[in-house]
Amino acid sequence: MPRSVNAVASRARRKKVLKATRGYFGRGKNVWTVAKNKYEKGLQYAYRDRKAKKREFRALWIQRINAGAREHGISYSQFMGMLKKADIELNRKVLADLAMNHPEAFKAVVERVK
Repeated sequence: MPRSVNAVASRARRKKVLKATRGYFGRGKNVWTVAKNKYEKGLQYAYRDRKAKKREFRALWIQRINAGAREHGISYSQFMGMLKKADIELNRKVLADLAMNHPEAFKAVVERVK
C-alpha cells in the first residue's frame, strides 16, 4: 500500500506562514524553515509586547502627569496623593491627556486638590 501524506494540508499550512512573513528581510520571507522560525519568534514577540505596551503607556502617562504637576509646583507623588484624598477618581490616561492637550483643565484639577 502506498504511503499517504496529506500534501494539501501541508501546503496550505506553509502558504499561511509564507503569506504572514511577506516583507521580512532576506530568506525570512521565502525559505520555509527560516520563515517558520521567524514567524514563530514574531508571535512570541507579539505576545510579550502586548503586555509590555501597557507598561510603557502607563510610564508615559506618569511622565506627562509629573511634568504637568511640576508646572504648578507639586510633584507627581504629592499630586496623586492629593487626588486620592480629594476623592477624585480620574485615571492616569485621562490626567495625562488633560496635562498635554488641555492645560487649563489640568490646572483646574490641580487647584481643586490643593
